[in-house]
Amino acid sequence: MSHLRAIAGIFKPQTIQFLAKHAVAGRNYFESRRFRSSGTAEPFLTGSSSNYLEEMYYAWLENPKSVHKSWDVFFRNANEGTPPGQAYQRPPSSSHFHSQGLAQASTKAEKMVEDHLAVHSLIRAYQIRGHHVAQLDPLGILDADLDSFVPSDLITTIDKLGFYGLCEADLDKIFRLPTTTFIGGNEHALPLREIIRRLETSYCGHIGVEFMFINNVEQCQWIRQKFETPEIMKFTNEEKRTLLARLVRSTRFEDFLARKWSSEKRFGLEGCEVLIPALKTVIDKGSEMGIDSVIMGMPHRGRLNVLANVVRKDLDQIFCQFDPKMEAADEGSGDVKYHLGTYHERINRVTNKKITLSLMANPSHLEAVDPVVQGKAKAEQFYRGDSAGKKVMSILIHGDAAFAGQGVVYETFHLSELPSYTTNGTIHVVVNNQIGFTTDPRMARSSPYTTDVARVVNAPIFHVNADDPEAVMYVCNVAAEWRNTFSKDVVVDLVSYRRFGHNEMDEPMFTQPLMYKQIHKQVHVLKKYSDKLLADGTVTLQEFEEEISKYDRICEEAYTRSKDETILHNRHWLDSPWPGFFSPDGEPKMMSCPPTGISEDVLQHIGNVVSSVPVEDFTIHGGLSRILKGRANMIKNRTVDWALAEYMAFGSLLKEGIHVRLSGQDVERGTFSHRHHVLHDQDIDRRTCVPMNHLWENQAPYTVCNSSLSEYGVLGFELGFAMVSPNALVCWEAQFGDFHNTAQCIIDQFISSGQAKWVRHNGLVLLLPHGMEGMGPEHSSARPERFLQMSNDDSDAYPEITDDFEVHQLYDCNWIVVNCSTPGNFFHVLRRQILIPFRKPLIVFSPKSLLRHPEARSSFDEIITGTRFRRVIPEEGPAAQNPDKVKRVIFCTGKVYYELAKERKQQDLENEVAICRLEQISPFPFDLVKNETEKYANAELVWCQEEHKNMGYYDYIKPRFLTVLQNSRPIWYVGRDPAAAPATGNKCTHLAELKRYLDTVFNLQAFEGRNF
Repeated sequence: MSHLRAIAGIFKPQTIQFLAKHAVAGRNYFESRRFRSSGTAEPFLTGSSSNYLEEMYYAWLENPKSVHKSWDVFFRNANEGTPPGQAYQRPPSSSHFHSQGLAQASTKAEKMVEDHLAVHSLIRAYQIRGHHVAQLDPLGILDADLDSFVPSDLITTIDKLGFYGLCEADLDKIFRLPTTTFIGGNEHALPLREIIRRLETSYCGHIGVEFMFINNVEQCQWIRQKFETPEIMKFTNEEKRTLLARLVRSTRFEDFLARKWSSEKRFGLEGCEVLIPALKTVIDKGSEMGIDSVIMGMPHRGRLNVLANVVRKDLDQIFCQFDPKMEAADEGSGDVKYHLGTYHERINRVTNKKITLSLMANPSHLEAVDPVVQGKAKAEQFYRGDSAGKKVMSILIHGDAAFAGQGVVYETFHLSELPSYTTNGTIHVVVNNQIGFTTDPRMARSSPYTTDVARVVNAPIFHVNADDPEAVMYVCNVAAEWRNTFSKDVVVDLVSYRRFGHNEMDEPMFTQPLMYKQIHKQVHVLKKYSDKLLADGTVTLQEFEEEISKYDRICEEAYTRSKDETILHNRHWLDSPWPGFFSPDGEPKMMSCPPTGISEDVLQHIGNVVSSVPVEDFTIHGGLSRILKGRANMIKNRTVDWALAEYMAFGSLLKEGIHVRLSGQDVERGTFSHRHHVLHDQDIDRRTCVPMNHLWENQAPYTVCNSSLSEYGVLGFELGFAMVSPNALVCWEAQFGDFHNTAQCIIDQFISSGQAKWVRHNGLVLLLPHGMEGMGPEHSSARPERFLQMSNDDSDAYPEITDDFEVHQLYDCNWIVVNCSTPGNFFHVLRRQILIPFRKPLIVFSPKSLLRHPEARSSFDEIITGTRFRRVIPEEGPAAQNPDKVKRVIFCTGKVYYELAKERKQQDLENEVAICRLEQISPFPFDLVKNETEKYANAELVWCQEEHKNMGYYDYIKPRFLTVLQNSRPIWYVGRDPAAAPATGNKCTHLAELKRYLDTVFNLQAFEGRNF
């Protein structure tokens, strides 16, 4: 195919129009040369005028009549694919000589167009693949993309010119530059030799830029301008001195720790000391553009250095963490020093603006903190009204192996542009050691780069040699500007090395001998950069040595002060303080919980709004009309079902100024089509209404948002969101309770133990649909045994019962686990979550079949002013009137109560069998359980659950019952036998199991003669 046709095919229409538009001046020139009458191309094929032929072609594209008939025929044929040499057709009136001239001209024209296109392709090749040959590895032994192959379309040797049909003689020819490059600066044409040199400078030096996969022309052009513009990477002497000072602090901090605690693990930053000036550069640029709050998350490598030299945590508080004799001064078990986070407000010395830095605590589950940081950043933006993210910014620091290997990274990236989860761009910084613990990257990932996961959201990726501090500084400035300009994620890949092993006690030569032989010979980056600045006179040797001695003195003085510390204060390491919520000593300002009921007027008002459509001309689905009508009838009858109870709880909190956020898969409608918090207009696409936001004039906002199909990432996000303010009810609902399986890391590492490790209170609510409904082993059980096993109340110690025992017990626990059997109790537990004077995670085993069970209804009388959450709902029927005649007391929790109550009634045992419901399972209601067991002193005690014996609640409640009973009476188990799967997949077997345990629990002779 002719390359003239290729021009029309390769260039975008708007590009051709642009070129054609600017060919008018060329057309005037053509006319002045009288090429119309001569029909010859000679004037355009000699010397520097050869590119006028190209201008004539562009003019023809705009107007075919602007050129001679013979050229019109030639261009038309070429565009239609006529092979080279055949595109020309001799006009009838032309002579043989004239025909030969045009044929020669056509061949030269084709060659000229081919050469220009070849140069354009060459430029594009560097833009797309130049990073593959960039000099990124400071050690010079590995390739960052795991492949030493040089793409065949990149000019690295003269002989490769032939790939484009060019030769060495073409190197000095001048070629016009396309509008998709900035390598020319103010010049529009350059010799090929200079074009190649500039391309290699832009794309094959110490920076490798991946961006051509981005499907946005404006964004690609923005990046090209930042990296192709000649001499753009310039720094003032002052900027260079600042960079050197930051490198001094980063390097000398690690040296100081190594001297003082040579046998301690510290997960130092040696080999990537440039991370400190990199982060400070991002923060400086952010501050310059208006950012005043930065939330950061990172793994343990380099954390102490970041705490010291980026966040500016007091050095003596860091150093005292190394003292093994230090005792904890306050609550919690604490954590190792390289897991801790902190919060600090200070002045940015470059911009002289106030800035708040928060480094989130994180366990050794390296990337688990990623969505937590995003949630915290989103919450800060939300509460500050920073919808564009111009005040609050998040930075995530990653390790290379974890970034490629851990799925939560992918989940977090896919939250980045969702409306209810976006933080308007995150800057990701990868500390690329080019190795995992001992695992070579070729065994750790299948993609060329560790950063390839970022391509899924079109985030530009800037690879940079970490031993070139100025290149790092430039890239970090560009990254901050990108985030501010486009509100999108960006990745900075610091290609570095790890000077020691995974930790300082590890021997890396066992597994990477060749790499570490090179590392042992590697000159430190501080030495390299200081020598450079000394050589060019930017700093003097005296200034450099004074900078070193000044920071060494700071470290020594802090070390001396740290020796005066006698106790550790975990509260000094809070990453999310709540000013004004607690008293100065960190304790609640009061230790009581008021009643959680509300007035009937408020109940009626909420009910009336949510049983209607508060927007005019809004068409709802017919089925939804019936649901709203049913709600209206319940309000008239002063009753609530599960969905309405939730509405009442949320709506009343909104009235009191409490922001409510409900997130999770399909939560807007509800998995079981019971909630319908977002109404959809049936006639207008994407027109919605959220009735909860139409309750009161000055109410707090209600946020309800369907999430991506992610549990790990979304639960971490909601955890981070809940950290920002104690005056918010943040709920995450699993589509089914066992969906939390894939979020177990967040539950184990952050929710269950977060307060103990990091003094971090959190009021996050987990709503986990649970219940054996005969639907198979999946989505039946929310695995309550896991949560109960991690509860910290002592099964063997009967607590001292005081007037405020309930609230003190809640304060001492690590989380609250409930399984409510009535909508009213669900209403109360949600409101109690805010009204208690502290915050604890709340685990709710929410129902499925009870959402529509006719007996699962609550009267207004159960939720009006003066009422409160009932930890235990005792027997209230005939059996309670004559407790001495009761032969058996069945304790249970949740849905199984309704099955038990139905069977008891059918067997006419309402006088002989009492049923008592534990609504709050953990912390265990010792006092109320004791009351019930003493009330029925002559009765047998049975625990009945629908879960298998090795699951559910039995292993948790049995020792606590025995503590209450002081081992004087047994409590028998009735339920399904032990099993490996949480439920059977056979409906017939399910019903048989149900019948078996119902028959057993009401067989009053079932336990006679059995030993306890």
